[in-house]
Amino acid sequence: MQPLSRGLYEVRLATSAEAVAAAQRLRYLAFRGARGRAEGEDRDADAFDEHAQHVLVQDRASGALVATYRVQMFDGTTIAQSYAAQFYDLSQLERFPAPMLEMGRFCLDPGRHDPDILRLAWAAMTQMVDAAGVGLLFGCSSFAGADPARHAAALGSLTTRTAPHRWRPGPRAPERIALSGLAPPGQPAAPRMPPLLRTYLMMGGWVSDHAVIDRDLDTLHVLTGVDISTIPPARARALRLIAAESLG
Repeated sequence: MQPLSRGLYEVRLATSAEAVAAAQRLRYLAFRGARGRAEGEDRDADAFDEHAQHVLVQDRASGALVATYRVQMFDGTTIAQSYAAQFYDLSQLERFPAPMLEMGRFCLDPGRHDPDILRLAWAAMTQMVDAAGVGLLFGCSSFAGADPARHAAALGSLTTRTAPHRWRPGPRAPERIALSGLAPPGQPAAPRMPPLLRTYLMMGGWVSDHAVIDRDLDTLHVLTGVDISTIPPARARALRLIAAESLG
């Protein structure tokens, strides 16, 4: 991935243990500290970090890390080794005909709200997808708080966006809840759709037909996928334009 810059920010891949550690500290702040679940070491780290590439969005002036996510490439023979495969049966995707890129641990500094941060993060993702000929972008999209009732309306609204049967993730996690029947008929979706999930949906993405409860992180997540070939043309052009304008 080529370094990109836009406005006050720049994005690059982590190339050192120190840079990965910085990403883990921001993840800790976003996933645990911001939810009052901070304990033990000040990093969010797991075994998947060693094999993933870590994308860093930084403040150009101070060098402060303002956003991060990790990515890892898979195909049909390796999809069971992905992070998401711990929670979902992804055997249907073993027949997917193109490379698949998993994006995980996407988070922002809780004190930063500049939309350029998200634009730059997605520009970097677009660049990686195009360079590697990725056919499917997938990952777990999380809602803050593990109580399904808190997100019932938003989750219920996703029943029309479930994955096509040929790719649909099956159940694996012991604690899960079906999306169907969560929201009463006619009830509008709650305005708390996570930004990452909202972006996936704007690109024509699909979700699993059930949500997984993660007690450790106090989240509830759905498996989300975007078939690159079905992204609306105008959306694809906009993402590629941002990536092109951010080079150099």
